[in-house]
Amino acid sequence: MEHRIVGPGPYRATRLWNETVELFRAKMPLRKHRCRFKSYEHCFTAAEAVDWLHELLRCSQNFGPEVTRKQTVQLLKKFLKNHVIEDIKGKWGQEDFEDNRHLYRFPPSSPLKPYPKKPPYQKDVIKFPEWNDPTPGTSQENIPVRPVVMNSEMWYKRHSIAIGEVPACRLVHRRQLTEANVEEIWKSMTLSYLQKILGLDSLEEVLDIKLVNSKFIIHNVYSVSKQGVVILDDKSKELPHWVLSAMKCLANWPNCSDLKQPMYLGFEKDVFKTIADYYGHLKEPLLTFHLFDAFVSVLGLLQKEKVAVEAFQICCLLLPPENRRKLQLLMRMMARICLNKEMPPLCDGFGTRTLMVQTFSRCILCSKDEVDLDELLAARLVTFLMDNYQEILKVPLDLQTSIEERVAHLRRVQFQKSYPEVYQERFPTPESEALLFPEKPKPKPQLLMWALKKPFQPFQRTRSFRM
Repeated sequence: MEHRIVGPGPYRATRLWNETVELFRAKMPLRKHRCRFKSYEHCFTAAEAVDWLHELLRCSQNFGPEVTRKQTVQLLKKFLKNHVIEDIKGKWGQEDFEDNRHLYRFPPSSPLKPYPKKPPYQKDVIKFPEWNDPTPGTSQENIPVRPVVMNSEMWYKRHSIAIGEVPACRLVHRRQLTEANVEEIWKSMTLSYLQKILGLDSLEEVLDIKLVNSKFIIHNVYSVSKQGVVILDDKSKELPHWVLSAMKCLANWPNCSDLKQPMYLGFEKDVFKTIADYYGHLKEPLLTFHLFDAFVSVLGLLQKEKVAVEAFQICCLLLPPENRRKLQLLMRMMARICLNKEMPPLCDGFGTRTLMVQTFSRCILCSKDEVDLDELLAARLVTFLMDNYQEILKVPLDLQTSIEERVAHLRRVQFQKSYPEVYQERFPTPESEALLFPEKPKPKPQLLMWALKKPFQPFQRTRSFRM
């Protein structure tokens, strides 16, 4: 059973669905079964389908070994709803698939998902202001002129300008690198880095560039604590105090300094349920709806761990600051719980790591529209986040340095255009430096006296020496 790796690009979730459907139809073992004194050819039981598909998903690099049997059953329910399979009597369209001995078969043809048609987004090309172009509304024709009373002196000035004796005054506009220009630089260079890492010709199919907020990027880079956690300006968007206290309790278990009430048997399970309920009722996943395709596309790079980490770093910079902060605190808590050997089991049916993934995957990544593989993709992403969250939620220093150098360069150019003489004094060119500081002749190296002397020779006996 080989599952082809589906790389990054547009419609990755749809491509994964079609790939899984085709492989399931081609490789699923079919045989003869008996049910109620009747034989059926070329069919399989529900339990056999769960066993085979579960093994296929766990061995696939597109999904990984964290896929549970429950998730496999959910996927087969969607297969039944979309007529990928049907029961032995030809019924389909309802999600009543269960892990039992009920018989199913393949219809003559299983429909593949068509690729959605999105309106093409126009590629935003950032045009920096030209030094010679006036800003809108300030052209020579639109300059407000105050009516003046014509007298002999005014007539002489105008006549002199007309015949060329006095040069006419011309309005000169001085350009400045505004805050909006800096924000556009951050946005364009960040998206350019992401496009380069994904290896795509355009980001139009995986990301609506118009929805990317440059202020979010700048805030996520500079407004951070010593631990790298985002600091919010609007405190009303912070986590509620009771949720933050509950998260600190489990992250530092059993040393819960914030708790004043006594603990009881099963207390940690109730605290965990409180946190899960809060995150489960968020109106939008932490990675937002409009970034779903971008994060799913990055999942195609997990075979190259370093490249995937860089791509996730940039995608997480696009998040609203409050979402990024909540994600940072949640991932830190999940990682600490999984590594804490003193933490009692939080669920009897799952291990701690599996419980974390299954509980919080949907509140981290979810599609606004129905995507049949979103649960499996979310579980895959959260698993990778738990293993690499410290690196992923850092600010990419290469990107930050490149953008800061670009902004500094444009400001120097702006200063040079506005004040060329001052710029030449402060930042001389090599030619002007050569005129101001002519090259002095290099002095010849002096001969050292000790270099002329013969080197020390050991004492040698001669024939005239008497014993």
